[in-house]
Amino acid sequence: MKQYIVDAFTGEPFTGNPAAVCVMESWPSEASMMMLAMENNLSETAFIVKEDQGYHLRWFTPGTEVELCGHATLASAFVILNYYEPESDVVSFNTLSGVLTVTRKGSLYEMDFPTYDLKEIPVTDEMEHAFGVRPVKAVLGLDLICVFETEEQVRSMQPDQAMLMKVEGRLQNATALGKEADCVSRSFAPKLFVAEDPVCGSAHCQIADYWSKVLGKTKIHAYQASKRGGHLYCELKGNGRISLSGEAALVARSEICAKL
Repeated sequence: MKQYIVDAFTGEPFTGNPAAVCVMESWPSEASMMMLAMENNLSETAFIVKEDQGYHLRWFTPGTEVELCGHATLASAFVILNYYEPESDVVSFNTLSGVLTVTRKGSLYEMDFPTYDLKEIPVTDEMEHAFGVRPVKAVLGLDLICVFETEEQVRSMQPDQAMLMKVEGRLQNATALGKEADCVSRSFAPKLFVAEDPVCGSAHCQIADYWSKVLGKTKIHAYQASKRGGHLYCELKGNGRISLSGEAALVARSEICAKL
């Protein structure tokens, strides 16, 4: 089995969001994939098998299989389009979230993703205790989005991971209007055994949708203000879909020697 380490949503190695991408001829057991994801200890390990219906893609955190992951999909497309089908500029993956198509456009990889219904919910004391700052608004979709007054609050916060476990959402996201980008965000995922996701694509299916409505524009330039940092170029399509674009950089290629 070949494994690639790819930094997503960046053009520079050692920034953005790292993902392991494993390309296989057949599926190992779920327990084996879970063990390798734990061994890699990255926010996501992607597993790809080419089947009769095309490429089948699954994502695992160190704690569980997830139904959608943006940065590992971008990393997977980077691997397929550069090392398996370099003559092509489009690849589609069958996933738990349906068919996801990625198109190479210059240095960017554009992903076609679903959006989620968002509903405003009350801001609670638990949210304030979890983030260390009281949000001005809270919105819930697949993940929790807490909106804060300033970019500086988002950049400097040090959330209480145990308290984050007690509030709604698969992930807990903090976001605010940006100074150089349309918005800045950070994504925390203690429920998935990931303290902070460096650059979260699936969260921006919701974050970009929220800011698109607030700002009255369909194109959103989002910056993930983690220590590694990363840029996402988002466009709402108006049909329950969103495109997320970003660059990717190869860090390593290896072979898995352990028997799975």
